[in-house]
Amino acid sequence: MSGTTPAVATKRTPKSTAARTTAKTIARTTVRTTAAKRSARKAAAKAASVPTGPVLDALRVPAGPVDLSAFDTRATPGFSGGKKEGKEALAALGPQLSDWQERLYAEGRKGGTRSVLLVLQGMDTSGKGGVIRHGAGLMDPQGLRIVSFKAPTPAERRRGFLWRIRQAVPGPGYIGIFDRSHYEDVLIARVRKLVTEAVWTRRYGRINDFEAELAANDVTVVKCFLHISYEEQRDRLLARLDDSTKHWKYNPADVDERQLWPAYTEAYEAAIERCNTDVAPWYVIPSDRKWYRNWAVTTMLLETMKGLDPQWPQADFDVDLERKRLLAS
Repeated sequence: MSGTTPAVATKRTPKSTAARTTAKTIARTTVRTTAAKRSARKAAAKAASVPTGPVLDALRVPAGPVDLSAFDTRATPGFSGGKKEGKEALAALGPQLSDWQERLYAEGRKGGTRSVLLVLQGMDTSGKGGVIRHGAGLMDPQGLRIVSFKAPTPAERRRGFLWRIRQAVPGPGYIGIFDRSHYEDVLIARVRKLVTEAVWTRRYGRINDFEAELAANDVTVVKCFLHISYEEQRDRLLARLDDSTKHWKYNPADVDERQLWPAYTEAYEAAIERCNTDVAPWYVIPSDRKWYRNWAVTTMLLETMKGLDPQWPQADFDVDLERKRLLAS
């Protein structure tokens, strides 16, 4: 027999299910945190390039605590005329907006990476649909991606609150418009207690990381809160009841939601304050005057496009040769 001492087999105690789950959770969290930090660094480098303009600057929410009662819902910052002049000014934006949109779209088709995401939030009847009809209606539909977010399906809930949002982010060259958005998950989810406070509180940080990631990937985010008064909402709901052609727009549940106005106001103030970052700032749009709301958001979009300054792509072929070929054909 050999004089070598045989190796003694040791039995490893398997980790408990809880320990394995904890280890996996830590690993996933570490990966997400590292990715978020990378996105934040890239986004921070681009913060100085966030588009500016007279209306963008006038309506941008300053950093710090937010008190929505301090914002006049009937004000018209950046515009000195009335309703007639406002409607005319909106129509006059069409040619410019269309031109800049086509430039962005062309840039995206030829290898560009930039896009714009307009996020519209507001109380019921604040005019998200009106902004889309009157503003987006001035642009070419082929370069738009409009998404209206309703209550998530059971399958969407299982994937996490940002999953369906990621699927709708506009690709290069596109202008995306969100009618409601990921912010519903810190608004109605908070007010209606659809999740615990611990859950919706964590979501602010995840939203900031997500928007920093968008900025790092050349998506310019313009977040608009369409600000109406409690009285104006009542008048708009009454107008729907008084017009049989508008009955389809009336939802009896809107009256129930009105009872929660203070809670929704508090939720909006918290969301705007905690997610008002350098790379994805919030803008409060006075929206009691529909004509001003439409003009202001459309002007902000135009100022954003001008700030990005997309350029017509250079021809990737010999122009003179192609002209000769065509003339000879």
